Amino acid sequence: MRTLLFLFCAFTTCILNAQHTNIKVSATGVSGSNEPAITLDPKAPNRLVVASNNFYAQYTTDTGHTWTSLPLSCSYDFAGDPTLVVDTDGVFYLFHLAGQYNTPGWLDRLICQKSYDGGITWTDGTYLGYDSLKDQDKQWVVIDRNTNHLYVTWTQFDTYGSLVPTDSTNILFSKSTDTGFTWTTPIRINDLAGNCYDDDTSVEGAVPTIGPNGELYVSWSDIEGIKFDKSTDGGFTWGADVLAATQPGGWVMDIPGIQRCNGLPITECDRSNSPYKGHIYINWADQRNGSNDVDIWISKSVNQGQTWSTPKRVNDDMPGKHQFFTWMTLDQANGTIYIVYYDRRNDNTNTNQTDVYLAVSKDGGQTFMNQKISDTSFIPNANIFLEIISISQLTIILYDRYGLVWSTDHEACGPP
Repeated sequence: MRTLLFLFCAFTTCILNAQHTNIKVSATGVSGSNEPAITLDPKAPNRLVVASNNFYAQYTTDTGHTWTSLPLSCSYDFAGDPTLVVDTDGVFYLFHLAGQYNTPGWLDRLICQKSYDGGITWTDGTYLGYDSLKDQDKQWVVIDRNTNHLYVTWTQFDTYGSLVPTDSTNILFSKSTDTGFTWTTPIRINDLAGNCYDDDTSVEGAVPTIGPNGELYVSWSDIEGIKFDKSTDGGFTWGADVLAATQPGGWVMDIPGIQRCNGLPITECDRSNSPYKGHIYINWADQRNGSNDVDIWISKSVNQGQTWSTPKRVNDDMPGKHQFFTWMTLDQANGTIYIVYYDRRNDNTNTNQTDVYLAVSKDGGQTFMNQKISDTSFIPNANIFLEIISISQLTIILYDRYGLVWSTDHEACGPP
């Protein structure tokens, strides 16, 4: 799940400490946007696509300066969690949940729709993970740009929200080797199941990534902490789960003014020719410094996930303020790590004043430079859904060469 804040690229020169421009993406009169996803076509970086939970898509052909909003349609229905990737032929793929709310197995499948024209029109889609009696949630996808194979991981609930002890959550995996037309039968990859409460005791947040030689890596949260697993044969077999990090306080956390908040992990791997090629990174939020001081963390593995470094605090403020809803990506041209998150270091009046910060590391996650990138602070409305900031792996790639334009939609926020 994502948020009302987007990151976009512009062909303008800037440096990290320059003022970033904020651009409103959604059209006037188009409201209810949340959980947006974004990506661009690296072969035509002027083309970007956004999809959000009000079932609208936005596209641009001028590197994010102007946007067109169009309603989406799908005969399988739309139930949220949009995710976007693009293949080497410039085809965009939109993944989302489907189902009729408040019916048995209402999140009964995942949908893959395709756009051949840069997000203007979309196919009706294919589906994967179908189970009429169970619920599918929080899917994420990665594409191997050497093969255009699509890999998807997600959480399956026996029954969403069930308090029955025998009902469980598990991490499932499926792939397509024919550009999304057909999908393999899902397999379970986690060793320890969770319950269906949709809280710290549930198994959730699987985000996959690709290694330099096509390895599949994925991490998620469960009651013990952050787990990691890998496959070296295209997802046919998976190993034993590795505890990559503890997550004190669990992955569910209370942030004042936020309806619900999680610190679920994001996984990335350096496939560039940088000195850090092959390094795997996991980024998350937790409460190891106390429930009144949520922080952003990163850990890395230099041996394909066998062992993990001691968690490093990413945000550089003084203790006692909340940082939350993190997301990470990595520039596959040079290995630079980018982490974006909400930050309350400047809230000196205890009014939940919130900013957006970017942390950048050019040395394999050893050090980070943090900078505020939102132009004005905002105060979230606790009655309106606000979710994770998402930065696209392919969007952020242009940072060092062209700079960034940051876009924010404050419909879910009170006055700054």
